[in-house]
Amino acid sequence: MTTVPDTVRFSVLDRSRTREGSTAAQALRDTVALAQDLERLGYHRVWVSEHHGVPGVAGSAPTVLAAAVAAATRTIRVGTGGVMLPNHQPLVVAEQFGVLESLFPGRIDMGLGRSVGFTDGVRRALGRSFGRSTADADDFAGQLDELLAFFTGTSPTRVHARPSEGLTVPPFVLAMGEGASIAARAGLPMVIGDFRNRSKMLRGIDRYRAEFRPSPWAAEPYVVISGTVAVAGSEPEARRLLIPEAWSAAHSRTHGTFPPLPPAERITALDMMPKERELYESGLHGHIVGTEQQVADELAAVIKESGAQEVLVTTSTYDREGLLESYRRLARVARLAAA
Repeated sequence: MTTVPDTVRFSVLDRSRTREGSTAAQALRDTVALAQDLERLGYHRVWVSEHHGVPGVAGSAPTVLAAAVAAATRTIRVGTGGVMLPNHQPLVVAEQFGVLESLFPGRIDMGLGRSVGFTDGVRRALGRSFGRSTADADDFAGQLDELLAFFTGTSPTRVHARPSEGLTVPPFVLAMGEGASIAARAGLPMVIGDFRNRSKMLRGIDRYRAEFRPSPWAAEPYVVISGTVAVAGSEPEARRLLIPEAWSAAHSRTHGTFPPLPPAERITALDMMPKERELYESGLHGHIVGTEQQVADELAAVIKESGAQEVLVTTSTYDREGLLESYRRLARVARLAAA
């Protein structure tokens, strides 16, 4: 029987997806409640995300939500997956994480990304025109250096970030495109996905390890692989959990809006246009899905291929109880201490 190495950490990113017929407020409360359950199950960390102007996502202010999650838990690490640095001034980001670390010492992670707004309208509202937003994303490495300098007290601005200076808040780079090289050159841990494009993910990991330079933040490469994992009593039950997110993503690419998650039963009865159907069916494949043994086999294989030290699970679905049951089963697969 295949088993997952017990040295590998398991963590969760919850995107605070809104559900059809529910509210954004409930989605945020669901994230906080899930974090409490994940802590009881023995997961290593829980992260929240940043999205702006997206009808299907309530999580727009990740450091605020991280504070709520940290206040409702005691031991699990809490962080962001991530704060999109081009949307913010590095000083303000440093101050926010300095406050979080001061309030919840030893539990805060600083996951950082280089993406910009989902639409032109959002980019303009963030003060980022299309050309300017591209330039900001391209300058991510410089923004990252500027941010970290506020923690070490070495900022060329001679500004001292309070209460951040002197604190250690572990930074992680969300690697997309050039992100692997940026993480390597900065000597930072890297989060990379997803499981649907395994060869691209592995190439990014190889590049990261080859280019890694030790830093005060990390003496050696640290790889977190990220993607969707769904576990249930049968493979069809597990695949059912994927249906709402797969349809929502397909709808966004064909209609230009990312809707709240509907129940799986309603989606299976929909009459989709050919392109939407093609994207929807594609979105159901390539994830790690099935019974506990099937998932153990798949996870063991991808962990062996990647050499990853951690798995960050990013599953979203309408059925929150089904999602929690999936995490319970995954905790058993991962042999977490509380499972």
